[in-house]
Amino acid sequence: MQILPRLIRLRDAPDYLGMDRNRFNHEVRPALTELRIGSQGVAFDRLEMDAWVDHYKRCNGRPARHRGDELWDAIETQGCGSGVGSGISTSRSSAIAFTKALERASSKRRS
Repeated sequence: MQILPRLIRLRDAPDYLGMDRNRFNHEVRPALTELRIGSQGVAFDRLEMDAWVDHYKRCNGRPARHRGDELWDAIETQGCGSGVGSGISTSRSSAIAFTKALERASSKRRS
């Protein structure tokens, strides 16, 4: 039985996640807590790295393709967006303002 270490050294962390060092430093490292080991060593918690992978997979993963299924692009991911959304406004004041603007635009005729 092999025991996995809880702390993964900086040199091994990109390999653990299956990516190159530059991608790790750019995308993953800012989201992780750095643990100092000695005077120069840096390590990361393996469980925190696993949680990052779970979040990344939930936001960017693609379900397996099956014939007759909906396209995977149509599936919504929750808690992964940048905060900017699209859809139908439920605000009555926005709907009224849009209706008025639409009426003004369609009443003006180009000469």
